[in-house]
Amino acid sequence: MNISIDISMYPLHENFEQPVIEFIKTLRDSSFHVEENGLSTQIFGPYQEVMAFVNSNIHSSLLNERNCVFILKIVTDDRSHHAPDY
Repeated sequence: MNISIDISMYPLHENFEQPVIEFIKTLRDSSFHVEENGLSTQIFGPYQEVMAFVNSNIHSSLLNERNCVFILKIVTDDRSHHAPDY
């Protein structure tokens, strides 16, 4: 089963940009399809593989950041080619 995950990372300190950039670079360097916009990053692929990858990288970020919030939305299916028709 393929999934799509929408991820937002919010380090709760003044120098929030660098941790976000590093997290996004880690996602980009993966073998998964990754898309970015100004509010969040999306990653697409097989459930088990994507979840293991995202879990590992969120864990690393949480170990490095004293106060950090992640918001994830997980959708069944690869929505990377979705085109709204409304």
